[in-house]
Amino acid sequence: MIATGAQYNKPPISNLQQLEGRGIYYGATYMESQLCEEQDLIVVGGGNSAGQAAVYLSQTARKVHMLVRSGNLSDSMSRYLIQRIEENPGIELHLKTEIVGLEGDDQLERVTWKDKATGETSIHDIRHLFIMAGASPRTEWLKGCLALDDRGFILTGRDLNGAAAAPAWKLTRPPQMLETSLPGIFAVGDARSGSVKRVASAVGEGAMAVHLVHRALAEL
Repeated sequence: MIATGAQYNKPPISNLQQLEGRGIYYGATYMESQLCEEQDLIVVGGGNSAGQAAVYLSQTARKVHMLVRSGNLSDSMSRYLIQRIEENPGIELHLKTEIVGLEGDDQLERVTWKDKATGETSIHDIRHLFIMAGASPRTEWLKGCLALDDRGFILTGRDLNGAAAAPAWKLTRPPQMLETSLPGIFAVGDARSGSVKRVASAVGEGAMAVHLVHRALAEL
């Protein structure tokens, strides 16, 4: 059973790691929303997870600054989310913008961002930064061994059907749910293509995979 997870995509800022959990977050839950109540905050990212976080946090924050490296949202976000962001007065969208500096000792205190269109940098007294720039799977060691999707996540079950990178399935039965392109090898959690990237879901997949492993062993 493969459960190697994924790692958050992070901007290359030298002191980012020391401020993680001290004003820098990678998930937007009820707990974080209460920490940021009536304060300005930043959400980094242009995908659906960033859009959902911005909309959710805008319910309690004073202002949500949404920083997106590209020049638009349409390439990576669903239309309904774009509309909600554009119509939300509590969200200020900054396109072609990226963070270039963080300041703070025990807590994030200031953020510097750069407008790539103008080259201008500006410093902001903001103590809460949500980085929602996606994640990359820890599957480099599996290349050439298992079928992976175009982002490196492990293909399983029905997703193997028609996959160009999938080797020929050697059994008469189809792959089981959570089973990889190699019979008897299963993948669960964030490393699996199509997973919802939540702890509860990963735990559930792990429990299900144990049952499927026993079923595969019974075939031997």
